[in-house]
Parts: sequence; structure tokens; C-alpha cells
Amino acid sequence: MKTIIMSAALIAATGVATQARTIQYPEARRVDTVDTYFGTPVADPYRWLEDDNSAETAAWVKAENQLTQDYLKKIPFRNKVKKRITELANFEKVGAPFKVKDKFYFFKNNGLQNQSVLYVRDNMDAEPRVVLDPNTLSADGTVALSGVDFSHDGRYMAYVISRNGSDWNEIYVLDLHTGKLLDDHIVWAKFTDAQWLGDGFFYSCYDAPEDAKSSKNEYHKVKYHKLGTPQSEDYIELQNQREPLLFHQVTVSDDERYLFGWVSDGDGNELWVKDLKDRNPHYVRLAGNMRYAYSPIGIQDGKIYVFTNDGAPRYKIRAYDANHLGENNFTDFVPEKEWVLSGAQMADHQFILTYDRDASSHPYVYDRQGREVREIELPTFGSVGFSSKQDQQEVFYSFTSYVFPTSIYSYDMATGQSREIFRPKVALTPENYVTEQVFYTSKDGTKIPMFLIYKKGLKRDGKRPVFLYGYGGFNVSLNPAFSYSRTPFCMIDAGGIGAFTNLRGGGEYGEQWHEAGTKLQKQNVFDDFIAAAEWLIKQGYTTPKKIACNGASNGGLLVGAVVNQRPDLFGAAVPQVGVMDMLRYHRFTIGWNWAPDYGRSDDSKEMFEYLKGYSPLHTIRNDGTPYPPILVTSGDHDDRVVPAHSFKYAATLQASNTGDAVKLIRVDINAGHGGGKPISKVIDEYTDIHSFILYNLGVKY
Repeated sequence: MKTIIMSAALIAATGVATQARTIQYPEARRVDTVDTYFGTPVADPYRWLEDDNSAETAAWVKAENQLTQDYLKKIPFRNKVKKRITELANFEKVGAPFKVKDKFYFFKNNGLQNQSVLYVRDNMDAEPRVVLDPNTLSADGTVALSGVDFSHDGRYMAYVISRNGSDWNEIYVLDLHTGKLLDDHIVWAKFTDAQWLGDGFFYSCYDAPEDAKSSKNEYHKVKYHKLGTPQSEDYIELQNQREPLLFHQVTVSDDERYLFGWVSDGDGNELWVKDLKDRNPHYVRLAGNMRYAYSPIGIQDGKIYVFTNDGAPRYKIRAYDANHLGENNFTDFVPEKEWVLSGAQMADHQFILTYDRDASSHPYVYDRQGREVREIELPTFGSVGFSSKQDQQEVFYSFTSYVFPTSIYSYDMATGQSREIFRPKVALTPENYVTEQVFYTSKDGTKIPMFLIYKKGLKRDGKRPVFLYGYGGFNVSLNPAFSYSRTPFCMIDAGGIGAFTNLRGGGEYGEQWHEAGTKLQKQNVFDDFIAAAEWLIKQGYTTPKKIACNGASNGGLLVGAVVNQRPDLFGAAVPQVGVMDMLRYHRFTIGWNWAPDYGRSDDSKEMFEYLKGYSPLHTIRNDGTPYPPILVTSGDHDDRVVPAHSFKYAATLQASNTGDAVKLIRVDINAGHGGGKPISKVIDEYTDIHSFILYNLGVKY
């Protein structure tokens, strides 16, 4: 056991305790495993923790969880934090309605239901009826609904589920006329929906793995399942037996005439189309450069409209000739604009195009000729999502911002009028809060946007606690959205600040912004995040001991890297489900798919050295440099970023000489990467995260 004795000076500075105490970390056996990369040996002493099925790993996890819970139980206001988060979570949540034939479907959560329930109504004024309640599929809410897809005649609904947060999916079919579940049951599906054609549907899958939680996923394929037949008789529609590391999906046009094939290497994709009314139906390639993304959004006036960044880093709309299919038979329908085109769909035989301006949504209506008609006005900074059909005049959209819970609106495409049809009542008064967008300068002079959320009357006395959150990767934009769990309302109500920064590597300003945070430019992401903390200090908001940093997945990698680079800049750190071993990440499940953003340790000596130079696992200091208190989180069923990343990182932290502050790990049982996690588990997790942060920043709640 390694013993940590908290010094009196640290206790006084952080206010985390009234007397010194001893923490004994569970013993983590070290092994002599060494890998050699381009002549450089790299030790991996906790390689055994990669086996998350072993009894030894299970015993270590159990001991670590016990230690962490013992620590968290001593936080005097932990129950108050849980009460506040529960209050914030307990409001009615309703999704935007979507029309199937002549009926309207929508999801609703009464407040603290673990999973949202699917309802249907015959018209928008009719009484809703339950179609599917996922809460009945498991006692603890760990079976989550991943998606629903309806046959074109509206009779059948295929629904996709995941268990314990896994990326693995199962598909079931419900007869909506009788309300009965059919015998059809699909297993080992992954990264899929159900695309109906005739009396069956297409789905994407892998062959059954040796180990569902950690085996490398290879040879993704699309199969077709006919209702009433066993899965063993499903035929393969799309695959590549020569290239194991590709994704395959298909979509079916609303009229069931066209079948679109989508083949991706994780960066861009090829787009193929098959005309099913052709005498000899076969796939024709519309776009074949995997450097770019191509996504069909609809067919009209003899044109296939495609959303793409080919020749347009900020995206545009192309129109392909549906009567003469081919790679060169297209025109630019809506060319690239100043801002990033982040979404596109058809409605009332027109188009709704959503542009992001400085990470905030701005939707517009465009006509059949590709001309702008009008902007759809939104209440404030925020994010919007549309539910529409090509022939539907009334469309629905959801809108949300940091202190604006998701509300639902109806929009008339003819008149341009919006009508609010649902706004939830939450346990806060939005008018008491300020959402401010600021811009700061990163290390190389790049301007970076950041949103600050705080209560009115905030004092800039250099003592405000700050929750700093970032992601910075995979072309993902961090747009404003309400979150009862992520947004630190407990800290904000105690006079603190929630800070959400839009780092390079994301998609906020298009592909150039994304690429500026990838591979040999990944350090830009860390510099952007560090600059955010420094700006908050320079502007008189806070001090280093009052800043907590947080991020999940790629954001967990971010937190691990910046703490190693600037441990003096933070008062607490919480890396969640992070990618911590940058030398071996591609060896597990779907990790190979991240190589376009990260590069791989076997690409070249230069790439190996760059990855090793920031890898959170490999750059932990061991020279007595004081680190802030750290709480690592993971899920025991995470088959996207396997828990071995967090296990090895936490074990290394605990064994290294990084000062007296605690280094803990919280492993959620029967939980995965985060998607579909029941509300009860979300509340428990964020109670622990926010309690840990407030406690170690010296905030009394």
C-alpha cells in the first residue's frame, strides 16, 4: 500500500479537512511488460489491468471504489449536492414530435424516470398513448433505447436497445396494429439503426466477438433481415472483406426507390446509390474521396441533395442528377458561406439549413432554387434541432441553452411563424443567471470563444470558484445546452462560474478548425484550454486553486494531458472515461477509428514520439511536483473507451510522487461510456463529481 499524508499547509489552503489524515491506496501489482517503438522501450507495468474480466482486476476495482466512497462520504454537504441535482433533474422533459403516416410520436420523461417513454397521439391535440416504455425492460434502468425506426406503411416499429451502456445493440420489432412484440430479434448489431425496405430492414453489425467488452471490432457489414425469418438467414448487403477497419451503413429513400450505401474509414466516407427501379439494380458511386463527408438529405425535382465538405471546409449542399447517376453529375445547390453549415433537412419541399455562428445555432429557410428566404429567430444563444418531413408544412424544433431547458416549438413553413408548444418548469429562475460569450487568445494568437454562466451580481474578486469544461476533438462542436448534471449549478449558486470553452479540434469553425487540433497539432487543444484558465485568472475572476477542470472521453484525455503539463493551474481535476494510453488506444474495440484525429504510435517515429509526449498515462510526473486532487471516472461496461485506460492511469497516479493531494478512481458498475445511462446513475455520478470539486476548491455548500 502507498500512504498519502495530507500536509497541514495543503489542508489549510484547500479547506478540505480540519486535520491530517492518511489514505492507503490499494496495491497494484507491477509487471515487467515492455513494448518497443522504433527502438524506444516503453514500460507498461499495469498491463494486467487491461483484462477487465480477471478476478485480480475485479478485486482492485472493488477496493478502489470502496476507498473512493469512503472519501466521498466524509464530504459534509454531499447529500445537499445530491438534493439540488435531483431537484434540477426532476422536471418534465419532452422531445420534438415526429410524424409517421398520420400519427405524431414523441418522447417524454416525467422527471426522474430512468429512461424516456415513447408516446403517440392521433393529432397534436389528442390524448397521448404509451407505445414503448424502456423502463419496463430492466429493473434498474440500464437497458436504454438507442433508436426507433418505422416501416414505410407505419405498421411496424423496429427499436434498438443497448444494455449497461454498451455500444453493442439488439433490435426488436413491435407490431403497432396489435401492440404485440414479434419473434424477430437481432444481436451483435453496432453503430446502426433499422432502415426499412418492404417487409424487412437493413442493419449494421459485426460477427460475434470473442470478448464483447474489449475485442477489436473488424469487418463491419450491412445485413438485411426479413420479418419472420431467423437472423441466420439474413443476407449481406454491403461489406468489404479486404479492409477490416471500415464502417458500413445504408439508408432508404422515403419512396423506397433509392438505396444509399455509406462506407467510412472514420474520417470521411464514400457515398454509393442504387436505383431499385433499374432493370439491373447496382450501386453507382456518387462520391469516393474519404477525405470528405457526404450525406444525402433528400430527393426532389430530379435531384439528390447531399450535405458535404468536399471543397467546402464549412460545408455546402450539392445537387446530383438522379436521372444520370455518377460522380461528376452534380452542381453546387447552396455554396459554402461564412459560417459553418451544421445541419440540413427538407421540409414543405423547401430546406432548413442551420448555420453555427461562434458555436451558436442560426437556422434559415431556403427555397427550391437554393435561395435564402428567412431566418428562424431563436430566443438566445443556443442549440436547435428540427423534426421535419419533405412534404410537411408544419415542422417542430427543440431549442436549448445553458439556463434554458429544452423547449419545443411548432414552425409554419408558409408563414414563418413559430409557436411555443412546450416549455418545462425547472427548479431555477433563468432570469437570475447571465450567459456571456467571451473570446480569449491562445498561445499562438488564435482567438478562442468561451461561454461563461454565473449569477447576476458576480464579484470579480479573484476568488470565484470555476468549473472549466472542454472537449476539442473529432469535429464535435460544443454548443450551448441545458444540463442539470454537467452545468455546475451548485457552484454557480455558491458564487462561482461555469466556463465552457470551444477548443480547436472541434467543428465550431469548420474543417480547418478541426484539423488544427489533430495529430501533430493536438497540442493546440491543450494550449487553448490552458489559455482559458490563464485568461480567467488574468481577468480577475479566480486563482489557480479555485479552478476545477473537467472533460469526458476525448475531454478526459484533455484533462489528463493539461494536468500533467500545468499541475499548478488547477485546484481539482475530473477526467471522465478518458483516452489515457495514447500508445495502445487503437488496439481495443473501436479505438482504431480515432486514428484520423490522433495518429497511431506505429505510424512513424515522429508520430510515436508526439503521442508519447502528451499521453496522460506516460507523462505523469514522479518528481514531487504537486498535483491537484484528481477523481478519475469510468464504467465497467465501457466498450468504447475501455476502462483499462482509466485503470492504468489511476494506478500510475497513485504510485507516482505527485504531492499529497488525493488521487481517486470511481468505477460505475453496469455502466458504459455514458450514452443511455439511467437518470439515477447520472445523479449519483454527478453528485460525487461536484461534491469532490466543491470540497477540494474549499467551497462551502
